[in-house]
Amino acid sequence: MKEWWVQVGLLSVPLLAVYLHIPPPRLSPALLSWKASGAFFTYKHQSIFYRDSTGAVGSSDIVVLLHGFPTSSYDWSKIWEGLTQRFHRVIALDFVGFGFSDKPRPHHYSIFEQASIVERLVRHLGLHHQRINLLSHDYGDTVAQELLHRYEHNKTGSILINSLCLSNGGIFPETYYPRFIQKVLKDGGLLSPIITRLMNFFFFSRGILQYINQRKKHRDRWVGALMSTSVPLHLIYGPLDPVNPHPEFLQLYKKMLPMSTVSVLDDHISHYPQLEDPTGFLNAYLNFINSF
Repeated sequence: MKEWWVQVGLLSVPLLAVYLHIPPPRLSPALLSWKASGAFFTYKHQSIFYRDSTGAVGSSDIVVLLHGFPTSSYDWSKIWEGLTQRFHRVIALDFVGFGFSDKPRPHHYSIFEQASIVERLVRHLGLHHQRINLLSHDYGDTVAQELLHRYEHNKTGSILINSLCLSNGGIFPETYYPRFIQKVLKDGGLLSPIITRLMNFFFFSRGILQYINQRKKHRDRWVGALMSTSVPLHLIYGPLDPVNPHPEFLQLYKKMLPMSTVSVLDDHISHYPQLEDPTGFLNAYLNFINSF
């Protein structure tokens, strides 16, 4: 587990360090290559990083990937090539405040803004009239729920969602246990000393707790979007997740969303299934996509 923390943490450090005026560490060649293969667009004077790969010949399908907290689009690096073999376009972005995107301060970060940024990216790429498959994780699950609500209630100007696959996110506030920081501190790694200094700093409350509070405040809106949709839904779940623990989370998911299909990965897979088990994750997703 430490290896992927080193990889992902390198993109997380600038997000945290900007609040402490700490120079970020030198990026690895893999991350530099990731950035070099991407581009930027502007949303309300903010520079937003994204990657857009053209893949499978003969396919018109598009997938947009929504990453989690506190990481970036690099979360999808281990399944990127596999997705390009199935989809015509594979697209991911760094949400504002994350990865290579701008990190304005002071700033009120919200799920609503992140959803609007995704919509703007789709329009920027000229894909707003095409149906989009959404694949999300963690924080990105909540952004996807907001996009789904907009699609179901106001199709004009919103993303035309063809399918939605969620993974290990705080979909239900009542089964969400934000132990993430404790786990990082316990496991050590690059983020540990910085997060320790942030524990009493405003970023902790205004960064992490604000989106958790938004999930609670808008639960009916975001859970309701999943319950009422006719869009094909799927969940890929790492059952060792301490944030959305098994079996409590999975039991509630199946009860609330009986129309959704579910893939449960091996018992040792935790909160980042696309990094811990990229082959299993990719196979589960492609089986879902090929089922309709």
